[in-house]
Amino acid sequence: MEVGNLKQPAHLRVYKLIRDMILYGELAPGEAVTIQGLTNVLGAGMTPVREAIRRLTSEGALEFMGNRRVCVPVLTEAKLDEFAFARLAIEPQLARWGAEKIGVSKVYELDMIDRALNSAIAYGNVREYLIHNYRFHMTIYQAAGKPELLNMVERLWLKTGPSLRMMFGRFGTLNLIDMHQQAMAALRDNRPDKVEEAMREDILQGIDTIRSGLFEAAERKDNLIKIS
Repeated sequence: MEVGNLKQPAHLRVYKLIRDMILYGELAPGEAVTIQGLTNVLGAGMTPVREAIRRLTSEGALEFMGNRRVCVPVLTEAKLDEFAFARLAIEPQLARWGAEKIGVSKVYELDMIDRALNSAIAYGNVREYLIHNYRFHMTIYQAAGKPELLNMVERLWLKTGPSLRMMFGRFGTLNLIDMHQQAMAALRDNRPDKVEEAMREDILQGIDTIRSGLFEAAERKDNLIKIS
């Protein structure tokens, strides 16, 4: 068998499929799904699905609800504060390091990703927006050559992606300030400091979008309690 044709193990393939469902908000926070339901959707065996769920649960991306059901944890404001602190501590610095090392071919790739992202915004395709937004950030971060930090960041994105999908699904993406264009301009000008700044602002924008949604939900719940 040729090395280039080696297939991924079933458990790894299933892990990545479920991970993407979480990352891009196909599983909403609090929405319960059964293990059998996931095997049917993915066309996978029960064993690799169970292994993937165990791994994602250990990473905090899923939680068991009993009766063979799992769900994406509901994000609280306290948890969001922790995730925001961690992301702002790690990601801007990764962006700076990545900008210092990134090659011309990767800058071209980033430009293509950003064009696809802009198209997703224009057509109101939230899932495609989230996919290309993730790819944009990770392409820069990967260039930094810091795999342990990158792994931390990927886990943090898993914990905020579903809520971001809900907020963008409700409010849309057209009003977002395009910080990626500022990052691209800084990359072309060889200004890692400006790339760091643009990515910091981009992260803050996403966190603020989620926070406003959590505040709105809490306010709506409080009003219902008062009325009843």
